Amino acid sequence: MHTLTIFYDARCGLCSQVRHWLLAQPAHVRLEFLPYDSPEAARRLPGLRHLRADREIVVLADSGEVWQGAGAWIMCLWALREYRSWSARLAAPAMQAAARRVVEWISCHRVGLSRLLRMKSDADLLSAAAQAPEAPACAVRHDLDLID
Repeated sequence: MHTLTIFYDARCGLCSQVRHWLLAQPAHVRLEFLPYDSPEAARRLPGLRHLRADREIVVLADSGEVWQGAGAWIMCLWALREYRSWSARLAAPAMQAAARRVVEWISCHRVGLSRLLRMKSDADLLSAAAQAPEAPACAVRHDLDLID
């Protein structure tokens, strides 16, 4: 396994912040992120729509394996150099139920958490950038000749 594709909600501030955090971490494998509702996501994983990716994260390995919910988050941790041991702990039978409950709670409340924490989504940032007025071109000053 060399690449994990993570299907996320680009309209969710929490999901977008987690994406940025994951990208900033040293990883054992390459991490790719696709909005779950993009045409490329549908091409990569044709059954994605039926997995209800709008409610829970979905991860696809380049080997064809698919994880969702708590299993997907465990795979994200497994991919990171500093968090692989955490993935093993959370995947242990004694911790699986607790991990599932935490992930389900966060998934159900992610929009409210995003608002509460004022987290901007990738979609919000793209929309704001598209609506921003065009910046004026910088004037190049030729009157500052530093050569004698």
